Amino acid sequence: MFLGGCNGAPKVPDWKINAIGHVERFTEAYLKGDDRIEAREFALARAETARTGRPELVARIELTRCATRVASLVFEPCTGFEPLRADASEAERAYADYLGGRTLSAAQAALLPDHHRAIAAGAATGAVLPPSDDPLGRLIAAGVLLRRTQASPEVIEQAVDATSHQGWRRPLLAWLGVQARLADERGDAEMAARVRRRMDLVQPAATPVTVKP
Repeated sequence: MFLGGCNGAPKVPDWKINAIGHVERFTEAYLKGDDRIEAREFALARAETARTGRPELVARIELTRCATRVASLVFEPCTGFEPLRADASEAERAYADYLGGRTLSAAQAALLPDHHRAIAAGAATGAVLPPSDDPLGRLIAAGVLLRRTQASPEVIEQAVDATSHQGWRRPLLAWLGVQARLADERGDAEMAARVRRRMDLVQPAATPVTVKP
């Protein structure tokens, strides 16, 4: 940025720099399971974009938050986006529908990031998940497939590996829970027990209570 200012390139607005930082922090905080930091950083990210008066930018903040929920298998309406839908772009509306588990038309799917297009159009195999160097994208795509009841054991395994590698507690517990349930349904008690031991490791330790005399 400093070099860009020296050679006459336009200065990046402060709100954009601030918003990007807040988005990164609220996303990471949610995935790690820190609700307090997530709520604060989300509010700051939304405020920075809201002062531009551009609803499509605020819509992206809301959709980013909803995407972290899908990645963590929290399938709830994206209520923060809906009041902005009328003024959002076609791309934002398509992404919201994608997160909601709807199968998109080819024209809608073409508006999404490359690695989500095949799944958005109805593909349901692990081979079409985003690459391993995009772990959040991989979790979002896997979450969409699970929401549509199309996630294969391969997809679930890839999701577990992606979130385990990042140390993201919240989605890891969710995806391990899916693995344990599937093992129970198959009658594989050994696998179910092994997965639940992993879940016990991931669970945050209880804070000891000090009782004053």
